[in-house]
Amino acid sequence: MPRSNRDLHGSVPDQSPIALLLLDVISDFEFPSADRLLKQAIEILPQLTALKAGARADGIPAIYVNDNFGRWTSDFRHLVDHSAADSSKGKSIARALAPMADDYSVLKPKHSGFFGTSLDLVLKYLGAQLLIVTGFTTDICVAFTAADAYMRGYRLWVPSDCTAALESRYHRAALNYVKRVLGADIRPSAAVDLKTFEQSSR
Repeated sequence: MPRSNRDLHGSVPDQSPIALLLLDVISDFEFPSADRLLKQAIEILPQLTALKAGARADGIPAIYVNDNFGRWTSDFRHLVDHSAADSSKGKSIARALAPMADDYSVLKPKHSGFFGTSLDLVLKYLGAQLLIVTGFTTDICVAFTAADAYMRGYRLWVPSDCTAALESRYHRAALNYVKRVLGADIRPSAAVDLKTFEQSSR
């Protein structure tokens, strides 16, 4: 993969036409209705972990776009450790999706991953044109982020089996919306070959 810069370890991909966004997957699930979301989130965890592994194998960078829990002094690595602790309800998800040393991370104060963050700058730095938008919840943070990405000219794939909402009806309605209004591809992760997908994005 072409590299525009050299980081300290020489491992971070500096150019990629595709980027994988993982929205709010790092959480202790200590908020109202968290138990309902956690149930849905655990159901899609195998597909989400497989997609991340496949993306990594194909050189597609992963960007964790995570809520700052209302704390402007939040540190992403601290959030990971906190969410993966034995006392955390979200430990199974945080551990399965624990970021690698060369994954990117952005903390967001609101629903959209673009609002008040450096996400667009990171994506432009990478040269990304197509975003794989995954995570929680389909009808809120995923939909808001997808809409903001659409308005910035990015193409979208929102895998139907790699996002979750409090209820399946909310999930389905949001997927129908991003497909109809934003032109997003909503095929499940197993239906898309990442290598072919990447070639078509160049």
